[in-house]
Amino acid sequence: MKFAIHALVAGASLALAPSVSIAQQAAAGSPVETKKANSEYKSAFAGQTRIGSVVTKTPYEGKVLTSSLERPWGIAVLPDGKFIVTEKGGTMRIVTAAGEVGKPIDGVPKVNSDGQGGLLGITLDPAFAQNRMVYWAFSEPLADGNLTAVAKGKLSADGTKLENVKVIYQATPAYKGTLHYGGRVKFAKDGNLFVSTGERSDLVTRPQAQDLNSGLGKVIRITTDGKPAKGNPFIGKEGARPELYSYGHRNVQGLAINPVTGDLWETEFGPRGGDEINRVQPGKNYGWPTITYGIEYSGKQIGDVIQQKEGMEQPVYYYDPVISPSGITFYDGKQIAEWKDNLFISSLSGMHVCRIVLKDNKVVGEERLLSGENQRFRDITEGHDGALYAVTDQGRLYKIGKK
Repeated sequence: MKFAIHALVAGASLALAPSVSIAQQAAAGSPVETKKANSEYKSAFAGQTRIGSVVTKTPYEGKVLTSSLERPWGIAVLPDGKFIVTEKGGTMRIVTAAGEVGKPIDGVPKVNSDGQGGLLGITLDPAFAQNRMVYWAFSEPLADGNLTAVAKGKLSADGTKLENVKVIYQATPAYKGTLHYGGRVKFAKDGNLFVSTGERSDLVTRPQAQDLNSGLGKVIRITTDGKPAKGNPFIGKEGARPELYSYGHRNVQGLAINPVTGDLWETEFGPRGGDEINRVQPGKNYGWPTITYGIEYSGKQIGDVIQQKEGMEQPVYYYDPVISPSGITFYDGKQIAEWKDNLFISSLSGMHVCRIVLKDNKVVGEERLLSGENQRFRDITEGHDGALYAVTDQGRLYKIGKK
């Protein structure tokens, strides 16, 4: 597929023209991933990795609205069409649809921004238009280490400060490390909050992903006051925390609700190989570090070197080599009809936005958007106008929509 490529600066756009040659049509359906895998592990079922490619037929473009953000991490859409963005270093800002970047919002608690820490995922209360409540995750510094915490606060009417800020949840135990915080927050349709945590990466903390009495390596389901949500799968189970929703996760940096089914989906980082897309079900064990399609960064094998085990869930899809999936969103807009209900993934090391086509909870097609931008895409969301908006580690905010 040939693209008309233009130099990108703030306000410029990348025009994508769907002109497909006969030779390219013949190659349609080949997997977009062509690099060699890190291992020779066999997938559990057909289509679990390296699925055939799809191509967006509707002309679309990626437009840089600003390049002036400072390592943005999370983005949410305000009712007036502006965006509220978290920056890794500990600041939160409002950005207009024209790309005008506001001053830091006052009232944000201190973060530990070392390593992978900082101000992380953000979401708005479903009733934000009435109550102006904002919820976010961050790496909270404590005397005995750092942890993933969730806070809430009321955004002032003029958008300059957060009022009555309160930390509502801490994923204990704290640990003196700076990796794998997870850090996404997402409202479910029932008004409860899903929160993702990481297992803090190190060999000594990894086993806690399998420990039901630990907040590490989990998806958490809590109320807006930080209490365990009613109906959680481990309520009343001895030795298990009542806020847990699922476990056996490595580092979940993507959470999204399927607009059709209401199901929770996530993306998580594998080690060297083994990035995953999962449909998260209550009480299920997603396997890390017992099963994985990845290997250590050193090249060594992990654990007992198994990829499937009874009682542990298989990923819907995995990547080898990795794309480093971060924020995700389902497309529910009307600008580009063929994207309807597709999952979009912002990828860091992959340096593209990944479009995933799903059918009956299986991946049936993959496409890579904006792969020529050389940007580490950190988070993505859908605007009120039906376009996608993505932020990158290099400070850009992109609008991706119909040309």
